[in-house]
Amino acid sequence: VQLVESGGGLVQAGDSLRLSCAASGLTFSFSRYVMGWFRQAPGKERESVAAISGGGTTNYVDSVKGRFTISRDNAKNTGFLQMNSLKSEDTAVYYCAVRGPLKGTFDSWGRGTQVTVSS
Repeated sequence: VQLVESGGGLVQAGDSLRLSCAASGLTFSFSRYVMGWFRQAPGKERESVAAISGGGTTNYVDSVKGRFTISRDNAKNTGFLQMNSLKSEDTAVYYCAVRGPLKGTFDSWGRGTQVTVSS
């Protein structure tokens, strides 16, 4: 499985960004994978930001609830993370990952895209 993120960049606090994650080389239909977005800020551990099941059930870390929206287009093997009202503390490298059927962990990862929010 190959995952490629795009859409990162340098923005000001309060701005919006939309990240995309294109998946290829899938063994199963994309709809059978759980997709997640993670981030890692300098000097900090990687944290889970949001996840979405194949059927569209979502969950978010508390710090992004109401500001970020995770979605997916199963027909295009693509996932998205819409980020609104960005804050400086959202600055991090953002990674997408997928967890296949019967897998207990996210085992395929993209290389990440940098999001920098200036205050």
